[in-house]
Amino acid sequence: MGSGKSTIARELHKQSGAFAIDSDALITYNENLSITEIFTQKGEAYFRELESKFCTFAAQNFKRTIISTGGGMPIFCNVKQMGKVFFLYLDFEAIFTRLNTEEISKRPLFTNKDSAFKLYNTRLETYKNSAHYCINANQTPQNIAQEILSLL
Repeated sequence: MGSGKSTIARELHKQSGAFAIDSDALITYNENLSITEIFTQKGEAYFRELESKFCTFAAQNFKRTIISTGGGMPIFCNVKQMGKVFFLYLDFEAIFTRLNTEEISKRPLFTNKDSAFKLYNTRLETYKNSAHYCINANQTPQNIAQEILSLL
């Protein structure tokens, strides 16, 4: 959460011309609810099932597509089935500094800083193991996109 996945996806689209899809945006569009509303009204398990369905659909139907996923997707789904996976690594304080109050309110698992920090530490190793490449996200979106494109 907050590492810059959506921003980098847009930059990759700009530099490569490939289509970019944001899994959270697609899920919220289809559900006609925000992520916070999905968590509140239908529960986290329901949201994770939607992510799983997206992951399977994307693996079967998207080719040469940039996919930015929600922060929990690599924890609950095999994201490698969708293609090359890039983990945008950023330390927790840098992530927290990037997010303003409005952005934090959109992330139901990030509303409490201490809990978010524990979640970050719990997920970090899985993120690394779920990726083909680990990218230092403490650089400009343009540089990150160039690095990713050079690895493809």
